[in-house]
Amino acid sequence: MTGITSTTLSDGRELVYFDDAGTNTSRAGHLTVDHRGLPPRGEPGEVRFDALTDEWVAIAAHRQARTHLPPADQCPICPTTPGNATEIPAADYDVVVFENRFPSLGPALGPVPEGAAWGTKGPAYGRCEVVSFTPEHTGSFSGLTQERSRTVVEAWSQRTAALSAMSGIKQVFPFENRGADIGVTLHHPHGQIYAYPYVTPRAGVLGAAARKYYDAQDGRDTLTGSLLRAEREDGSRMVLEGKHFSAYVPFAARWPLEIHLVPHRHVADLAALGGEEKDELAQVYLDLLKRVDALYPTPTPYISAWHQAPLDNLLRPAGYLHLQLTSPRRAADKLKYLAGSEAAMGAFINDTTPEVVAERLRNVAVPPSSTPVAAMAATPEGASA
Repeated sequence: MTGITSTTLSDGRELVYFDDAGTNTSRAGHLTVDHRGLPPRGEPGEVRFDALTDEWVAIAAHRQARTHLPPADQCPICPTTPGNATEIPAADYDVVVFENRFPSLGPALGPVPEGAAWGTKGPAYGRCEVVSFTPEHTGSFSGLTQERSRTVVEAWSQRTAALSAMSGIKQVFPFENRGADIGVTLHHPHGQIYAYPYVTPRAGVLGAAARKYYDAQDGRDTLTGSLLRAEREDGSRMVLEGKHFSAYVPFAARWPLEIHLVPHRHVADLAALGGEEKDELAQVYLDLLKRVDALYPTPTPYISAWHQAPLDNLLRPAGYLHLQLTSPRRAADKLKYLAGSEAAMGAFINDTTPEVVAERLRNVAVPPSSTPVAAMAATPEGASA
């Protein structure tokens, strides 16, 4: 079992250690105190209602002062040393989750204003957390061991459950921005979790489509489940298959590189996965990232986004956990920029063919450590049920 220990930093933010299973680490008796004496946390930013689109926008001007690509000896999420007192007051750790010092949302909790119209604004309630995958400053998620990957999966699951239970939260979103081309502000391998006080625009679109299909099927089937079955039966866009999870390039992929990783069982979120499902997810996700990194001579920038069912009575029953991993990289030396059609109109034009991308991902050479999962890679002829 993963060891989980919660503590607080000097300004009152929560920090949670997640120790790899089998390490026999007991942090309760020797938690390192944060001696930085940080000033009290400020009030939240604000959210403003965009009446033109019926969407909320967070205004977080205080984030202009956040840390930006510091040198390794000043990294704020490496373990603390005598010369660098960091956000993690310990000489070593496995995985750590802590409240962001420069949050877009929070730290206060509560609902967005009701009856929103032009001019409506309110506190930017919610929660933003940082997930450090490793104490090592260099590397990436794809370089983690399977045991460490499993610890991260457990952290995602535990935090999803904890954040979902907080007042006013409507959506919990674990994600990773990887690479300078995506806009990361820290080189250290890490991800984030946002807990929103509203259903985000993208989740609202996906949720509405899922609910429409769910109702048409009288609640007997889900949209994501039906798409998974269709992709597995077709086979041409499958990347890999396991007992509990499969990955494929979607039929109408928007991005030059886009893969969806979907559980075979209908679950709302990561917290609903069973132990065996989490074990396989840790393995399959590593394999998928290794394939992405093996496509080109240099690491590929990506956004790894976990879509979980919103905490909304209408949308949640039809919601279906899945990962959408996307990258703007369309060639070894080219990126896809979101210009007029995509950025202004939301009308994507893909410069690659989903079937060709899937074939490359199936056949790419991955490190030997991925052999157990690579053996599950699908073939174009089709997939087993």
